[in-house]
Amino acid sequence: MRLEELDAGERQLWDAYARGRPVDVRHDSAEAVRPAVRAECLMALLLGAGPEPAPGERPALRLSGASVTGRLDLRFAEISAPIVLTDCDFDELPLLQGARFRELALRGCALPGLTADMAQVDGRLVLSHCHLSGPLVLTRTQIHGDLDLSHTVINAPGGEAISAVRLSTGGDLLCTDLAVQGGFRLSGASISGEFDLEGAHLSNPGRDALDAYHIQITGDFTFHPGFSAEGRIILSGADVAAAIGFCGARLENPGDIALEAVDVTVSRNFDLGAGLTVSGGIKLDGSSVGTRLSFHDATLAHPTGTALSLRLVQARETDLRTRQPIDGTVDADNARLGTLHDAPGTWPARLRLSGTAYDALAAPLTALERLEWVRRSTDGYLPQPYEQLAATYRRLGHEDEARTVLLAKQRHRRAGLPARTRVWGYLQDATVGYGYRPARAALWLMALLALGTFFFATHPPAPLEAAKAPPFSAVFYALDLLIPIIGFGQKAAFAPHGGGQWLAYGLTAAGWVLATTVTAGISRAISRP
Repeated sequence: MRLEELDAGERQLWDAYARGRPVDVRHDSAEAVRPAVRAECLMALLLGAGPEPAPGERPALRLSGASVTGRLDLRFAEISAPIVLTDCDFDELPLLQGARFRELALRGCALPGLTADMAQVDGRLVLSHCHLSGPLVLTRTQIHGDLDLSHTVINAPGGEAISAVRLSTGGDLLCTDLAVQGGFRLSGASISGEFDLEGAHLSNPGRDALDAYHIQITGDFTFHPGFSAEGRIILSGADVAAAIGFCGARLENPGDIALEAVDVTVSRNFDLGAGLTVSGGIKLDGSSVGTRLSFHDATLAHPTGTALSLRLVQARETDLRTRQPIDGTVDADNARLGTLHDAPGTWPARLRLSGTAYDALAAPLTALERLEWVRRSTDGYLPQPYEQLAATYRRLGHEDEARTVLLAKQRHRRAGLPARTRVWGYLQDATVGYGYRPARAALWLMALLALGTFFFATHPPAPLEAAKAPPFSAVFYALDLLIPIIGFGQKAAFAPHGGGQWLAYGLTAAGWVLATTVTAGISRAISRP
């Protein structure tokens, strides 16, 4: 490009480039429209056609207020000068694939999109307060500093608005107040800092609003406060060295999964509470949380399916005290929840607790209150939830509460047995409470002994051999009938008649039933978990 071909604004930029001075071309124009600067001029400067810098000067392209016309094509170029474009409009898509920059900053610019896949930036890449009417492509782009997309609007509805597969940053990914129409794809990205989406709005209804599959983040991953999304958020396989937070966020994907975070590893907290509102399901299966997994004060609704899936989740502490009962099923099969915080007023109506384990229950509830929680399981009779709850009470030294839980387990089991089998269960329950209420056997024995003693004291049986019979004792005669193992010599010496004979048969049968059920109960008590 020859100097005589440059207009006044371009010549000013040409002269300022070698010294790195900023140029605002609007200062030289009284027109309402932005003065035009050809992309050809920018390319010529950046590719070495500009004046040589004097000793001690550092070239830089610093341009404000221009309308950049033509295509800025810097594909696979080595750009040694920093580029700072402020409040500039581009009429064609800039092409920056494979280029290497020291620093690239666009602030307040309007572009039809930007393609910078496989580019390298030694410093920061800034696209803040910009408006893109087409996709931003950063696939396999390497940025040694921060990537700043704060307050930018990107519109590509129905497609990928941001494509940043395997993006790598040596600093933070700043997306504060970012607004995206279309998909935001970051799968396989590596962020050596924090990923901040505070106040961002992602909209891709019925599709993936954010795909951060297998992303690696060395800092915090924050979606709060003010974050909102229409469509699915995918964090599956993510590895976050600090914390993930959704406090105050709003996720909308009704009738489907709103947040898919399967096999996520979080070194500290995974906070899904403090005002989070979700329309759709949350799926955290197989995720590992280093400290606290919290849904405190969240509102979750997926009435036609599983609102919260915690299958195989591991956490040191779990807080399920949502703002209101979760509308939908909560599936905690085989989860390891550590210390569990919950409240009866927010228990979900439908629970799956098969294999669920916890170290302690923070809410000080009685066994009868806590059994209402276990009975909400939709899986039918399962022994493990009862045994887990009983073990928790035992660790606290509440043996009576543990027995209450295990008795409820046997009753639940009995309800699913055939009618003929349930009879024996009812008998064990009534007599000794399946071994968990042994005092009942003593009460039955005392009642039957009193009945037998009173009857035979008033209706003594006749001796079989009067000369050899010992003195009759109504008490020991009734005991002889009731206790099948020990004999007192009364039963063999006397024979009741009429009603007394039937009573004797009844006491003998009752004694055998009591002995059998007590033996079964003791055996169960010894072998119980």
